[in-house]
Amino acid sequence: MTDQLRSLALDALTRARDRTAALTSCVDDRDLTAQHSPLMSPLVWDLAHIGNQEEQWLLRQVGKGEALRPEIDSLYDAFEHPRAARPSLPLLAPAEARVYAADVRGRVLDILERTAFEGGPLVDAGFAFGMIAQHEQQHDETMLITHQLRKGPPALSAPEPPAHDTGPLPREVLVPGGAFTMGTSTEPWALDNERPAHRRIVPPFHIDTTPVTCGEYQAFIEDGGYHERRWWAAEGWDQIRQHDIGAPLFWRREGGMWLRRRFGVIEEVPPDEPVLHVSWYEADAYARWAGRRLPTEAEWEKAARHDPHTGRARRYPWGDADPTEAHASLGQRHLRPAPAGSYPQGESPLGVRQLIGDVWEWTSSDFLPYPGFVAFPYREYSEVFFGSEHKVLRGGSFAVDPVACRGTFRNWDLPVRRQIFSGFRTARDAQQPAGPDGGSL
Repeated sequence: MTDQLRSLALDALTRARDRTAALTSCVDDRDLTAQHSPLMSPLVWDLAHIGNQEEQWLLRQVGKGEALRPEIDSLYDAFEHPRAARPSLPLLAPAEARVYAADVRGRVLDILERTAFEGGPLVDAGFAFGMIAQHEQQHDETMLITHQLRKGPPALSAPEPPAHDTGPLPREVLVPGGAFTMGTSTEPWALDNERPAHRRIVPPFHIDTTPVTCGEYQAFIEDGGYHERRWWAAEGWDQIRQHDIGAPLFWRREGGMWLRRRFGVIEEVPPDEPVLHVSWYEADAYARWAGRRLPTEAEWEKAARHDPHTGRARRYPWGDADPTEAHASLGQRHLRPAPAGSYPQGESPLGVRQLIGDVWEWTSSDFLPYPGFVAFPYREYSEVFFGSEHKVLRGGSFAVDPVACRGTFRNWDLPVRRQIFSGFRTARDAQQPAGPDGGSL
């Protein structure tokens, strides 16, 4: 078991570092040190921050070694310096940041070889190594967002998602009411906000079989959705009026056609692809316009994990096996979501698809702790974000690595956020009529 854990940890750490290298080697030093948006850090900050977090947790905490670069801790403290201010800091230059991260990693691999994976919650089942792999992959997704915001010619490429010709799907499915197990107490690398497992009772509801598509969202735009106050939460209405928002981020209308910019490429918006780069307010307004609503976080997880035939909660919609290329689009394997209805092997027992991968899905829920929550290993990972300011997103996106995506994984962000790889699906109460968008895809 120890050798197996060591191999899993090594694979997760290596995969993350390979991705970090790819995201930071495809542009020059000027792009690495530039701030491409005040919403994001310079890429070089993320690179050194990844190394610094790895040093603090794996070298100092797990390895009990001396600090390698303690003088830079404050520079790469995400809570001490807001993103907009980070370009003005005396950051490590790109070459120095690469050498530092590589030095840390070499020492970490020595520690990994001698760690017994028992003796405390930080090392049991290799948790700290899994936590750091997830942390790096989360910053890789952040850096991919920065690449999307970056102006200029394309720096990244990837193959197109595979085609899945599976025929029409029902618009929605009924999820039976009753209790189910939410969260986890057994997933070894689950983070604190996913814990503990607990029983939730959810009334019956209907949920979309796929995320809302660009074509469906265009219908909302063409019907004047951005100009009808009645569809919007008060703060959302103020936001779109203040910033003159009339479509998802990166979209523009030209010659009667909707175009978008995607990683430096200008292309026609694909109607059958899940809509991306919408805020919670936009998702909520669309759902109201469609006579529906966003699912709660508990509803989303029940649709994704609950097996009505056995009553048990699965790790993933398709079962307990780790995701493969047949189940979901993950790991930046592609640079766009697959068409709605793709990945039939990844559907849930009730026939809901693309719950994992492709697009993060906004839910109606605030980011709150589960009953019995205990902060671990530090309050700043989850606890300081709990409250009504942040909304929960579930399911991951094409930019998420499998190590940081599972049926219990919880993401959160401010409801105004649009640069993230966010989409949504809708739901309705079981006794509520289907609304004007009912029918088959």
